[in-house]
Amino acid sequence: MRLAFFGDVVGRAGRNVLCENLADIRRRLRLDFVGINAENAAGGFGLTESIANDLFDAGADCLTLGNHAWDQREALGLVDRDPRILRAANYPPLSQAPGRGAHLFQIGGANVLVITVMGRVYMDALDCPFSAVEREVSACPLGTMADAIIVEVHGEATSEKQGMGHYLDGRASLVFGTHTHVPTADTRILPAGTAFQTELGMCGDYDSVIGMNKQIAVRKLASRLPYQRHEPADGPGLASGIFVQTDDRTGLAVRAEPIRFGMGIKQTMPLVDG
Repeated sequence: MRLAFFGDVVGRAGRNVLCENLADIRRRLRLDFVGINAENAAGGFGLTESIANDLFDAGADCLTLGNHAWDQREALGLVDRDPRILRAANYPPLSQAPGRGAHLFQIGGANVLVITVMGRVYMDALDCPFSAVEREVSACPLGTMADAIIVEVHGEATSEKQGMGHYLDGRASLVFGTHTHVPTADTRILPAGTAFQTELGMCGDYDSVIGMNKQIAVRKLASRLPYQRHEPADGPGLASGIFVQTDDRTGLAVRAEPIRFGMGIKQTMPLVDG
């Protein structure tokens, strides 16, 4: 299978670069499955149903959320109605959080399990992400019930994201991090066959401070005063993510490369034969 996942969509710049290019990218790379983290898609804070539909229409199969999952009130009902939109799997059971943190997608006769969790280091105090992932992966193992397993760690700490990659090495097709919006240069396949990247980066305007207007962000950082609410930068966007090809027999990765298209930082696109 050929899989792609893109990092946090930040505002209109991120939405536009995906909506204008994703269908073509999907054809060029002959992608079987596309996922997008969309937690910052609505003005930098949350996701609306209209924006979700735009991203699905552009070619996404799955949208994930993170610590901004509930910034838009309508998301509470949206994640309950649409199983393609996932919030973190490690909300405590008694929280009665709407929606789900994992879903088995049926794509062209193949089963793709997507799991998303939030880290605990410098993040909201949710349950253990490792326990949540273990629960989901054990219930739907790679190579038997799932043809591919994708795990997202939405977190601050590179150590926590890398720890999850090694924890799942050989049991997942792809593990990656989101949330910090700056792509890391460590795209690789781990020793037991799991593709990994510590941070996918964002889909948005890179002439910014992690997707937000740089003048507002710098003034707030320098003054330590509220100044004004953060706003997404609205220049040309760049989409940043990962491309993975799996072995159809095992579900493990045989190829992993970064994807970046648009304007802002160096672009890179995998070459696909045929």
